[in-house]
Amino acid sequence: MSIAPPSAQVNAFQNDLQTSSPVTTTSVSLWRQRWVAPFVVAALPFALVACGKSGATAGPGGPGGAMPPPQVAVITVQSETQPVELEYTGQTAGSRETEVRARVAGILQRRLYEEGATVKAGTPLFQIDPANFQTQAASADAAVAVAQAKVNQARRDQARLAPLIAEKAISQKEYDDSKSALESGEASLKQAQAQANEARLNLGYTKVVAPITGTTGIVSKSDGSLVTAADSLLTTIVQTNPMYVNFSISESDFLRLNKQLNAGQLNVPGKRAANGSLGFTVSVKQADGSIFARTGKLNFASEKVNPQTGSIDARAEIPNPDGSLRPGQFVRVMLSGASRPNTLAVPQRAVIDSPFGKMVFTVSPDNKLVPNPVELGEWNQGKWAVTKGLKSGDRVLVDGFIKAHDPGMTVTPVPYVAEAKGNGEMGNKSAAAPAAAPASAAPVAAENKPKALDVQAVSASPATK
Repeated sequence: MSIAPPSAQVNAFQNDLQTSSPVTTTSVSLWRQRWVAPFVVAALPFALVACGKSGATAGPGGPGGAMPPPQVAVITVQSETQPVELEYTGQTAGSRETEVRARVAGILQRRLYEEGATVKAGTPLFQIDPANFQTQAASADAAVAVAQAKVNQARRDQARLAPLIAEKAISQKEYDDSKSALESGEASLKQAQAQANEARLNLGYTKVVAPITGTTGIVSKSDGSLVTAADSLLTTIVQTNPMYVNFSISESDFLRLNKQLNAGQLNVPGKRAANGSLGFTVSVKQADGSIFARTGKLNFASEKVNPQTGSIDARAEIPNPDGSLRPGQFVRVMLSGASRPNTLAVPQRAVIDSPFGKMVFTVSPDNKLVPNPVELGEWNQGKWAVTKGLKSGDRVLVDGFIKAHDPGMTVTPVPYVAEAKGNGEMGNKSAAAPAAAPASAAPVAAENKPKALDVQAVSASPATK
């Protein structure tokens, strides 16, 4: 749009251009004041009218082109009974682990099993050369026979002298000597029999058998090696069903949980057993992040703090019929079954890492953002337990931090709806516009628990407002 100047003003303007001296800063300024300013003032009402009409027609936010308050997803926190899951680092171990050792010295003739195979108790594993022990057993049997003969001779002598002593045909001493000879012979017979039993026992030890049912380990000695009393280890056997999982509970965790338990803030399953364990359900997370298919129970909890680690030793028992778990694996032990009554919880993505600690944005009744510092408890099933900073009924911002992050900013709240993703994580969508829901900042994952959402776009903290 243009406005033609009056003809008198145009003629005067041309005369000034013809008669003026070379252009200077002062002349330009005077020229602007004399000729440009009146045109701008005259054109301004027309421009405002034109812009007003255009803005009313094309502005995305209504009259004047103002943007509407951004749409954000919120939840209304309510007191609930939240399940509590405790997680610790543990290591698997066989429920029974034993060393297979030779009980007699000799030459190892051959191995009778396949390394790594599962064997039953009593299965022969090794054969030690039995020739020397067979000779010792035969010699012991001969000694028994000699002792038996002497006993028989003593019994016959005593039987012959018994009627003579009744008739006083022999002296009492002679009869007593025969009786003592019989008793001595019987004692010698027992000694010979014991030595024979030992010889047969050593002969039986030349065949080394499995003391327990389990999985065999690698052989420590090859065929033909000399086995001595000082070097008698042949292999190991581990029973892997059930499997033990050893872990430790830090002293600080124990004191905190015990305090919450006494205050009624925490409910634990079952009663304390004689071995110190509770009725927790135990799950095992393996190194690749997968959860072992079977769950177990606690079967031991120490009554004292380990002075070497400053923690309390505990142990769980997990069924392992197919041998999927192996001794020595490092795993995450998850204890479930406990619950925390009257708990306020917010999704993990609602918590912000600010320079002043953890905080969340709440939406006031007039739909304005209010920053709230919070104190967090346990993290479980995608939610943080909030122990301080919120009250029941507060509306908490969950999704939309990129569009709305300034304290006091007016927003349009819509209900937050969580949806499960294929990988087991929780996504979200807006109940008002699921197809066009704004993308929020992604959660930051940690080794065992997700951290709170770190939003650097927060313009001011509660302490500075």
